[in-house]
Amino acid sequence: MPGLFDPITLRTLTVRNRLWIAPMCQYSVFAEDGIPTDWHLVHLGQFAIGGAGLVFTEATAVTPEGRISPRDTGIWTDQQADAWSRIAAFVRSQGAAAGIQLGHAGRKGSTFPAWGSDRRGTVPPSGGGWTAVGPTDEPFDGFAAPVALDENGIDRIVTAFADAAARSVRAGFDVVEIHAAHGYLLHQFLSPLVNTRTDRYGGSLENRARFLLRVVEAVRAVLGDTALVVRFSATDWSDGGWNEADTAAVARWAADAGADFFDISTGGAVAGVKIPLSPGYQVPFAAHVRNAGQVPVSAVGLISDPAQADDIVRSGRADAVMIAREALRDPHFALRAAAMSGIDDLVPGAYRRAPYPRGD
Repeated sequence: MPGLFDPITLRTLTVRNRLWIAPMCQYSVFAEDGIPTDWHLVHLGQFAIGGAGLVFTEATAVTPEGRISPRDTGIWTDQQADAWSRIAAFVRSQGAAAGIQLGHAGRKGSTFPAWGSDRRGTVPPSGGGWTAVGPTDEPFDGFAAPVALDENGIDRIVTAFADAAARSVRAGFDVVEIHAAHGYLLHQFLSPLVNTRTDRYGGSLENRARFLLRVVEAVRAVLGDTALVVRFSATDWSDGGWNEADTAAVARWAADAGADFFDISTGGAVAGVKIPLSPGYQVPFAAHVRNAGQVPVSAVGLISDPAQADDIVRSGRADAVMIAREALRDPHFALRAAAMSGIDDLVPGAYRRAPYPRGD
């Protein structure tokens, strides 16, 4: 089996290793115009310098109303795409692949940012917020009620994802990821706990997956050879909710529709659930989707030790590993992990006077 520092190919893209940076919300667009700033350049660039194989942006909204908070990034305009282009170019210049996660928050949109404010819940329109949308008008716990999307609204969002994907390619991204996890809009349609519609977008698994599959097809149509990833939450952690079997089935359908790879996380659709946190707690879900869906996957979730990460890949439980919190603690985690494996060719020339101790 390949190891953590063996290359991997996604469609026509060869990624230098299998240790990747997961999307992480920053809530740092203080102008509230969706345009990424120097913060995003330095934040993401440090991971590329630090040896990661693939570096993903935070959830980047395909419409203004698709943002989680007013301080999120977007790519619904060419001006935003132009700002992203220098970030993607820098990441690539350091040998990493540049990935962008495209998302729509749905009923979890227009919320106060997770830091810099002592308020929680929904930002009202009078404070720079907006009315969110969802599968129905049922709110997420503690948030304002959304407006239920009609079919025309769904059509517009499908088009918005495709337009955002086209801008992403022009901006120089190597990989586009569709965010269908963590209780945001596409996950809201997938989860039977959230989606109680009675039209062709609700009810059966096929109907609940229809929106996502339309997005996959529309995005694939504009990507050319650019790699396409879909992020799933493989369980709602609640009886009667979305689960790993559903995820494996829909991942297979998404692969048939043009997706190349699947990023497996969990949770987020409903509040009040108990998640049994422990190192690598989501890895079994990734392994299930990989085996049952016969698709390549990445694993994420409290992966903080190089040996742990390498074992996940070598054991065949996942094809790549995503890190997030550990990358915030140590942006050069990949360099440290590589040194422990006796690999030092990831270290930039300017940093070679301070190598990590080798493990061999």
